Amino acid sequence: MPNAQVSPGPKSARKKKKGWLAVVLALGLGGAGIFVWLRPERSTSAAEGAAAESTLALETFVVNLNGSGQRAYLRAGITLGLAHPLARNQAEGVPTALVRDTILSVLATAQPDELLKLEGKRQLKEELLKALQERVPQLAIENVYFTEFLVQM
Repeated sequence: MPNAQVSPGPKSARKKKKGWLAVVLALGLGGAGIFVWLRPERSTSAAEGAAAESTLALETFVVNLNGSGQRAYLRAGITLGLAHPLARNQAEGVPTALVRDTILSVLATAQPDELLKLEGKRQLKEELLKALQERVPQLAIENVYFTEFLVQM
């Protein structure tokens, strides 16, 4: 009898499909496991607990700075951290002019050389927070966040 080829039966085809299915499933589960293992962990530290409940983003500030005989300017994006969320009707009543005036007054007193240092930025945040809490207590501002910070000398 000449060489006869036997075609695989239906059982052999099912075994191959199951084998491929098992490989695909194993790769998918492995990929998901790696994703979960490598993703950034969410911290429950005290620093994160100090985050404000609500924020109020303000338009960018540009201020001329005069210090040590040189002209400079500061471009700063600022978002305020509030103790409680503003209701929609309350958000329209925010005294934006008073908030911006307070911030501009504090920023204009900053020295360009100090703003280039980390400690200078931290001190500026503290001064802004103190001034805003005094002049706009109804907003219950808890923190000041710099979203943009550029000193041009």
